[in-house]
Amino acid sequence: MLLGQVLEHYVLLSAAIFGIGAVGFLVRSNVLVQLMSIELMLNAVNLALVAYNRIHGDSMQGQMVAFFVIAVAAAEVAVGLSIVLSFHRLRATVLSDEADTLRG
Repeated sequence: MLLGQVLEHYVLLSAAIFGIGAVGFLVRSNVLVQLMSIELMLNAVNLALVAYNRIHGDSMQGQMVAFFVIAVAAAEVAVGLSIVLSFHRLRATVLSDEADTLRG
């Protein structure tokens, strides 16, 4: 199989995973599921970066950017989970629909 055809398969898989993450984020109201959907979208971007880097094998820029995306995702999880825990302690729920009642 040619390298370009393999790239198309990886990009289509990445687009499908990104779409699943986007739909999961928009449809679900549970904040934990929304955080997992964001992680799916970030992993889809990483897959696309590594797939494009396979075409340009002399450069490691795709893997370097993917590494930084992983680091940002880890920081996002730490901050997001701390916010979710604080919100759960305050309101005893993790539904994002209830987040507008934090004022007052």
